[in-house]
Amino acid sequence: MKVPSMLSALRSRTPRFAARTLAPLAAALVLAACNSNDVLHVTDPDIINPGDVTSAAGADAVRLGALARFTSSTTGEESLLQLGGLLSDEWNNGDSFIARQEIDQRVITRENSFLLSAVRNLSRSRLSAEQAVLLLRKYSQTAAPWQIAEMYFVQAYLENLAADHLCSGIVFSTVVDGAEIYGAPMTTVAVYARALAHADSGLALITGTTSNDVRVKSALSVVKGRILLNQKNYAGAATAVAGVATSFEYLEYHAQTATSNTYWTLGNIAGRYSVSTGEGINGLDFATANDPRVPTCQGNDAVCKLIGATRANRDDLSKPFWVQRIWPARESSVAILSGREARLIEAEAQLAAGNTAGSLATLNALRAAVPGLTPLADAGTTDARVNQLFRERGFTLFGLGTRTGDMRRLIRQYGRTANSVFPTGTWHKGGNYGTDVNFPIPFAETNNPTAGAGVCIDRNP
Repeated sequence: MKVPSMLSALRSRTPRFAARTLAPLAAALVLAACNSNDVLHVTDPDIINPGDVTSAAGADAVRLGALARFTSSTTGEESLLQLGGLLSDEWNNGDSFIARQEIDQRVITRENSFLLSAVRNLSRSRLSAEQAVLLLRKYSQTAAPWQIAEMYFVQAYLENLAADHLCSGIVFSTVVDGAEIYGAPMTTVAVYARALAHADSGLALITGTTSNDVRVKSALSVVKGRILLNQKNYAGAATAVAGVATSFEYLEYHAQTATSNTYWTLGNIAGRYSVSTGEGINGLDFATANDPRVPTCQGNDAVCKLIGATRANRDDLSKPFWVQRIWPARESSVAILSGREARLIEAEAQLAAGNTAGSLATLNALRAAVPGLTPLADAGTTDARVNQLFRERGFTLFGLGTRTGDMRRLIRQYGRTANSVFPTGTWHKGGNYGTDVNFPIPFAETNNPTAGAGVCIDRNP
């Protein structure tokens, strides 16, 4: 029996507009369904018809729903931010789920259920933002420009995230007036170009200087910098982030009564993710470096007990269980983008331009702001300087969905081999690591009738 296509599954939850998380509209529908004289009629609050959003208030509700879904697709549910860290060297798998184990071991199948869930959440969020742009332009001409710009940011961020993690052959489908419009497979190069166009569309809208204008402009600038690095346009990337303050953070918020921080739930409490240290020969020593940017403890030790991480073992009963302390609580917010990343982008551009002294100074300025870190010395050779830069990126951006993209970029743009970058050799649960450097397209996409959908064009970095 065929599974639903990616778009059909998406549309089954939101057939017209992405509005599952729209509290005002959902509340109204739930109240309507509580009529005691009509107990056999059930109104599904998940189904929002076009007439419900054909107003300024409705368009804004879709915008807010898109932002809620964006949180779910990044730090509120298991996403490519976490799964990418499992494929790379940030996390070790700590449970017995085969689907997570094959990601950790670099032998990922197209039927992987965790991959499917992550990509569907990404697609829902992206489509919600796309629809919000159309609705805001049509029904809310007085909407602040930053609101539409933020919807372009969501699209650009998620498209770049997809290109960083999935093989070439990514599909972006859509829904127009309730009709499914299936997308065709796109190369990685084309996806980066699409993401860049959305970032530029958002930036073109912002001319104000309010706190929201600055926040959204900074987020768009950093994601544009990410994209340009992936396009090997180092100078352009540095220019894109030049105006971003180092103190900037784009935060995803969590709460005890709403969306939980997924690093806390799946790592600290469930023991399914353990911080890696020197994984597979090439991995960075995240858990044991005593680096204040990635604070850790061992499950159930005195430090871990203070943050409620009382499991002595991982969920598969093996040790050690290294617990992250960057986000120590269910409600910990996550800065998925920051001015620190902007400075790292500038440091990489300086290094690419041969300005080794400037690059080192930029890295050391970032380190000086972190108590407990000492200045770096010049690494001495080109390769060693690249290693130093990417180590700084690894620790500064730990868990934020950049590590797999960085590893692929080391192969694609710096001439490294996959087995000198990704974990290799003996896998920590037995057997050997595989050869995957990215994720396949989920099998569900094969039900997209477009030719080639659901199959990788290639598995190259």
